[in-house]
Amino acid sequence: MSLLEKKCVAGESSRALGSLESAGAIVRRTQPGLILSEQKLRQAERITLIREKRDSRTQSICFASRPFVLCGLPVRRLPPGQLLYERRNGRFTLQVTGHPSFGVPFGQDRIVPIFLATMALRRQSPVLRFRSAAQMLETFGMQKGGKEYRRLIQAFERIFGATIFFGTDQERPRARVITRGRFNFLREAKLWYSRDTQTAVLGDEFENEIVLSDEFYSEINAHRIPTDLEAVKLLVSSPAVLDLFMWLGYRSFTARGEERIPLFGPEGLTAQLGRSNMREHGSSGSDSSCG
Repeated sequence: MSLLEKKCVAGESSRALGSLESAGAIVRRTQPGLILSEQKLRQAERITLIREKRDSRTQSICFASRPFVLCGLPVRRLPPGQLLYERRNGRFTLQVTGHPSFGVPFGQDRIVPIFLATMALRRQSPVLRFRSAAQMLETFGMQKGGKEYRRLIQAFERIFGATIFFGTDQERPRARVITRGRFNFLREAKLWYSRDTQTAVLGDEFENEIVLSDEFYSEINAHRIPTDLEAVKLLVSSPAVLDLFMWLGYRSFTARGEERIPLFGPEGLTAQLGRSNMREHGSSGSDSSCG
């Protein structure tokens, strides 16, 4: 090797040494799945906490209502102008008609019925009074800022304006039994929202009051479904996953022994999670499976 060639090799080696990657950079480039973001680390910590509380039987309990565990609300906002959402799960049928000004409840709106059912069952009253409009955000571990307040207001408007139709069909030895019910979530609602999002509680004259409809209160009393509040907090930003978790909790709560549930078919998991009418997706046609 000539002297010039040796100098070139030495130069390349020195440049290579000067641009060595750190071990972390190499792992991020070659094995990105091994790198945990701060968000994933927080999720892992919360999952550990949930398991520890469950093992020690000290978990916090919240309650859901049967229609929205068996047949969940839409995961995404429906197309503009579409005010009817329909879902079927075996013998159960759910129809939600939205208010023309607010639309159909969707996405994270599903935590509002959970919050209302939990408060009502804990207090054994359909009349709910509380000082802070941010209490629901605190209950589910959500941030308290202007964006979250506005989203909360819009969620309550959609819930308050929605009309619910829930029915069941049962085959008995001598007759077919059909049960139908139509109701609203709330009979009255008076909520105060501070313009200053840092203000947790307003004055005494600004007490919040929500009155549940008789039908909704009767439903949650007759068919209360307990679930882990910390798990709901963890899944609140993933409505579809939350629906699956709530369904698993319901089936575990109602099971009287070991049960085997197939994935497909009329009695399968896809059917029990609900079948979605094509109108949910903005078109017409026959039913299609929805997970």
